[in-house]
Amino acid sequence: MARLFGTDGVRGVANIEPMTVETAVQLGRGIAYLFKNEHRRHKIVVGKDTRLSGYMIENALAAGICSMGVDVLLVGPLPTPGIAFITPSMRADAGVVISASHNPFQDNGIKFFSKDGFKLPDELEMKIEELISGGSIDSLRPTASEVGKAFRISDAEGRYIVFLKNTFPKSQSLDGLKIVLDCSNGAAYKVAPAVFRELGAELVTLGVEPNGENINLNCGSLYPELISKTVKEKNADMGIAFDGDADRVVFVDENGELLDGDHIMAICAAEMIRNEKLNKNTLVTTVMSNMGLDITLKKLGGKVVKTAVGDRYVVEEMVRNGYNLGGEKSGHIVFLDHNTSGDGILSALQVLAVMKINNRRLSELARIIEPLPQVLLNVKVREKREIDDIPEIASKIKKTEEKLGDKGRVLVRFSGTELILRIMLEGEDEGEISAMAEEIADCANRVLGGTAEVG
Repeated sequence: MARLFGTDGVRGVANIEPMTVETAVQLGRGIAYLFKNEHRRHKIVVGKDTRLSGYMIENALAAGICSMGVDVLLVGPLPTPGIAFITPSMRADAGVVISASHNPFQDNGIKFFSKDGFKLPDELEMKIEELISGGSIDSLRPTASEVGKAFRISDAEGRYIVFLKNTFPKSQSLDGLKIVLDCSNGAAYKVAPAVFRELGAELVTLGVEPNGENINLNCGSLYPELISKTVKEKNADMGIAFDGDADRVVFVDENGELLDGDHIMAICAAEMIRNEKLNKNTLVTTVMSNMGLDITLKKLGGKVVKTAVGDRYVVEEMVRNGYNLGGEKSGHIVFLDHNTSGDGILSALQVLAVMKINNRRLSELARIIEPLPQVLLNVKVREKREIDDIPEIASKIKKTEEKLGDKGRVLVRFSGTELILRIMLEGEDEGEISAMAEEIADCANRVLGGTAEVG
C-alpha cells in the first residue's frame, strides 16, 4: 500500500483516499491499539477545525477507536496546539487532530499526538501503517462492555483559554492596544478573541464566521494583506493572523508591514537572552530561516541550530538537546516551556508581552533583525533524485556557494509532496543572487526537464 503518512500526518482531499471514512476508521483502530494495554480503561482526545468534512471524519475516527475498546473524548473545534495541551491535561493516552492546516476547505488531514502532547515520531506512524496494512488488528474486536464509548467534552475551550492567559505576565495587560485579529474562519475563531479580549485588548475581528467552506479563504496567515489593509484603515496598533488550525501566526506592525516567523523568533530570543531564559542561548529553526536570524543571534551572544523543514523536526531537536525556543519562518513557533507544539495564540501573547514590558511598538522591536535579500524559485521536474547524484546541478551549486562565501547561502531541495525542485538563495545583492538562482534553475530544467517559476 502507498505510504499514508506525510511530513505532518495523513492529508488529502476529503472523501478521496486516503482521507476516506474507511481509512479514518482504520486509523482510529490503529491508534487505539497502539496505546492500549490490558490494565485500565483508555481514552483518546479527538479535536478538529471548522471544515465541512470534519464531521464525517470525526465520526469515522471515533467509531474506529471505540471498536478497539478505547473511549473517545470529543472536544469539537479547537486549535491543534489546544489538543497538544488538552491531551496530557486530561491524562488521555493520545490525541488526534482532524485538520489540513492552511490547505483549502476541500482538503482534510489527521495527525496524532502521544500522551505527553508531542507529535508521533516516524517510527510510531509506520507502526500504525503496518497494523492497518497487515490486518493484524482485524480479528481483535472487543464485545459487550469492552466496546469503547464517546463523550462530548464541553469545557475544553475554557481550559485552553485559561492555559493561554496564564502564559502572559500577570503584571501586564493588553489595555490600550487595538488589535486586528484574523482567525482564518478556522479552529481559533472562538478561543483567540476570548483570550485577547479577556486580557484587555480592543479587537477588530476577521475570519470568525466559519461556514465549513470558508476556512483559509482569502484570509488568515496566508493572506496577511487583509490585516495589513485593516490595520491602516482602523488605525490599529498591530495585526495578528492565524492559519486554519492556529498552530502558526504572522503579524503586521502599526504601519501594515509584515513580520514573519523569523521576526517573531528574533524578538522573543532577544528578550529571553536578556533575561537569561533562553536555554544554552540557542534558537532552533529550519534551513528555510533567513541568515539575518543567524547574524542577529550571534550579535546577541547566542546561536542558531537548523533542522530539516517541518516543525516536528524542530521539536525533536529541542527535546533532544534541552532547548526551549524554536520554530519556522512560516510562523510555527514552539515555546517548549509552555507547550509541546507550535501555538499561534501563545506565540502572539509572547510577542505582546515583550511589547508591553519594554513599552515599544512592534515596528521598533522588528528592527532587531535585518533579513538578507532572498530569492525563491520552483522548478517542476519529471523525477526526484539525490542532488549529489546529479553532477551538473551539484557542480553549479558548489560554484555558487564558493562565490557567495560566508555572505550568503544556497539551499536546493525537492518538495516533500510534489514533483518540484525548490531553489533558495540568500545574499547581500538581490540582483546577483537572482541571476545565480536562475542559472541553477536553467540547469535543473535541462537535466530534469522542468519549468522554472518564481515561488
